[in-house]
Amino acid sequence: MTTLRDESLKMHLENNGKLAMVSKVPIKTQHHLAVAYTPGVAEPCKEINENKDLSFEYTCRGNMVAIITDGTRVLGLGDIGPEAAMPVMEGKAVLFKTFADLDAVPVCLGTKDPDEFIRIVECLQPNYAGINLEDISSPKCYDIEDRLKEICEIPVFHDDQHGTAIACLSGVIGALRFVKKDMKTAKFVVNGCGAAGSAIGRLLVTMGAENVIMVDRFGALYEGIDAKLDRIQAHLATVTNKEHKKGNLADVAKGADVLIGVSGPNLFTKGIISSMADKAIVFALANPVPETSYEAAKEAGAAVAGTGRSDTPNQVNNVTVFPGVFRGAIDVRAKAITEKMKAAAVYAIAGLVDDKDLCEDYVVPDAFDPRMAPAVAAAVAKAAIEEGVARKIVDPEKVSVNTLKRVGR
Repeated sequence: MTTLRDESLKMHLENNGKLAMVSKVPIKTQHHLAVAYTPGVAEPCKEINENKDLSFEYTCRGNMVAIITDGTRVLGLGDIGPEAAMPVMEGKAVLFKTFADLDAVPVCLGTKDPDEFIRIVECLQPNYAGINLEDISSPKCYDIEDRLKEICEIPVFHDDQHGTAIACLSGVIGALRFVKKDMKTAKFVVNGCGAAGSAIGRLLVTMGAENVIMVDRFGALYEGIDAKLDRIQAHLATVTNKEHKKGNLADVAKGADVLIGVSGPNLFTKGIISSMADKAIVFALANPVPETSYEAAKEAGAAVAGTGRSDTPNQVNNVTVFPGVFRGAIDVRAKAITEKMKAAAVYAIAGLVDDKDLCEDYVVPDAFDPRMAPAVAAAVAKAAIEEGVARKIVDPEKVSVNTLKRVGR
């Protein structure tokens, strides 16, 4: 029997990877050559020299995203290096093109030095309309993203943090609607304080959740905890767990309305889930093996369950997020992707599930829903304009319509 491993290796080998460069214009005659290259190419060069922003109009830059990694935390594989990270970055580029008609290229850097990484990306900035950071170990990823956001004039977005957080919270909102609970008063427990978990915790607080407890290998975070925290965990310790509850996951999960896992396999036991509040919500997002299976969570009493897997209901998948976020940000030529833009993406995704269709097995819209990228792009563009980070003012509705046309889905 052919396995998924066999199929994947064959596909990558036979096609020499998943990407190729395709020319947008014909080069079949001397005139074509003169217009596309010398001497005609000098004309856009001179225009851009006078106004560097014209590089977004006259070159591929205006629709180009760099997917940049150092290969230090790839999928569930860990530090496998830039060469081995390339198939994942290629795959991400294919998703950008398929779901949002954005051209994207892998940039796998042969350095583990964060300062060198930052300097290289800063130098590469003139080539792209946006930077998608990917598969960088924490806490290094926080410093890299924060510094690049300071020095770059184009959007910088670490998808492992913010894409996961946006996808997760869109599912949480749908689940809360289904069980008729309120985000502000619900009790959230997030197990795992790495890049994804920390971003989920921060976005929960930003969006109004007042009862959030973060849990890591040293137990629940609280202000004053005697543990070696990175700076993001230290911040979370001051803005979550206001009651200073202590203990391990089993201790603090009691009575929780929502349990989110971005940690490791099989950590959500039947006892933990059954100890939660009535109409409990469980999102087990560890990859490739979640904290609990969908079936086990339901058997333990969860009203709503979801994982990152495509073979069960309520799949939480970053592909619902990053294509539309970048499409919207790039179409208004945003200087950054802000917290307001992230929240707008959350509500846009959640809003695709109509109340009449909402049920325990459908609180998260399908990744292949043709409305996805257009809805997210429009919401992100609107938020960017309202917040004043857009350098190009366009009708968000046109962003939505144009995105749908571009992807032809």
